Amino acid sequence: MSTPQTTTIAATGTLCVVSEKQRDNALLTDLFAAYYKARSNKRNKSTQVRFERNLAVNILNLYDEIVSGKYKVGRYTCFVIRRPVLREVFAAGFKDRIVHHLLFNYISLIFERSFICDCYSCREGKGTLYGVQRLEHHLKSCSLNNTRKCYILKLDIESYFMSIDREKLFDIVYSKINAALSNPKSAEWLSPVFIKYSSLFLSILKTVIFSDPTKGCYRKGAGWNQLPKTKSMFYCRPGCGLPIGNLTSQLFSNIYLSLLDDYIKRELKFKHYGRYVDDFYIINTSKERLLNAIPLINDFLRTKLKLSLHPRKIYLQEAKRGVRFLGSYITPYYTRVDKRSYNRSLVLWYETISTTENPYQIEAVKASFSVFNKS
Repeated sequence: MSTPQTTTIAATGTLCVVSEKQRDNALLTDLFAAYYKARSNKRNKSTQVRFERNLAVNILNLYDEIVSGKYKVGRYTCFVIRRPVLREVFAAGFKDRIVHHLLFNYISLIFERSFICDCYSCREGKGTLYGVQRLEHHLKSCSLNNTRKCYILKLDIESYFMSIDREKLFDIVYSKINAALSNPKSAEWLSPVFIKYSSLFLSILKTVIFSDPTKGCYRKGAGWNQLPKTKSMFYCRPGCGLPIGNLTSQLFSNIYLSLLDDYIKRELKFKHYGRYVDDFYIINTSKERLLNAIPLINDFLRTKLKLSLHPRKIYLQEAKRGVRFLGSYITPYYTRVDKRSYNRSLVLWYETISTTENPYQIEAVKASFSVFNKS
C-alpha cells in the first residue's frame, strides 16, 4: 500500500501537514477568497498582520478545524463608539472574520432571493444612497409628484440587536437553508462546496449564532458608563442578542426582519414601504390606515419575533413636511443632507485637521465634506 502524499509547510517554526488526497481544493479556494474579503481595509491591523505572516499555515489550520467539526468562536474585543450614536461594538478575531465571510458568501444567495427590493442594509447594490433614492421614489409615487395628500409613518424597533432571539433566528435560518437544499433547482445557483459540506456549515452557523461574545471578551476604551443597559449585550435577556460588528449579524438582522417585510407588504398590503436594519417607513394616502397599522405591527413583532416598537420613535406626518432617513431630510420635492449629519461632518473635519498628520486621511475627509456641500 502506497503512502499517501502529504504537504509540509514550514513558517517560523510552525508545521502543518495536510493530506493532498483528502484536501478539497474548492473549499480551500473559497477560504482564500474569504480571507481576502476579511482583510479588505484591515491591512494595518495587528491581528491581520499576524495571520498573514503564516498565511498558508493558518489557512490550512482553519481548513482542518472546519472539515473536522472542531471550529470554535474565538475571543472578542469589545469597545464603545460615539459616532453616529453611542454604541457597543464587538470585534471578532481575524480568523473568525474569515469564517463569517465564508458563511456570508455561501448563504447570502439563499436569502437574497427572498428579500424584498426595499430592504436596503448589507446588500450588494443597495445601501444608504439607494435607500434615500427609494424613499424619494415612494414619496413622489404616492403623492403623484406632490399633487395628492399622503402621509408617512416612520417606526423603529426598541433595542433591536439586543432583543433578537437566537433560537427563533436559528429556526428561520435553518428552515430556509434546508428548503433551498431540498429543492433540486437550487443546485443550479448554490455553491457546490456548500451543498457538499452543508451539514458542517449548518453546525458552524449554529455555533456562530449561539456564541456569547461577552464571555472572555477583552473590554477596552472609555464610554462604558454612558452606555445604556438596553444597548449592551452584557445586560440583554438570556438567549438574546447579536454582536454589532459581525458581518453575519448584519445578514442575520435582515433575515430576522424579513418576516416583518412580508407581513407589511403581503398581509397589510402596503405598497410604499422600505426598511434599513430596524428603521422602516410606510407611506399611504390614508392617515387612519397608518394609525391602525401601528398596533398591528407591534402585535406581530411581539408574538412572532419577540420584539417591540420603540414608543418614543413613532413619526407620523403629512409627507410634504418631509422625514429624516439615513442621514438625509427627504420631501416629495427635494432632498438635502440632514443637519445632524452635516454637523457631525464639521466635527470630524476640525478633529482631523487639528490632530492628524496623515495627508491621505485629510484628503479623504475633505472629499467627504465636499459631498455634503454639494448636497
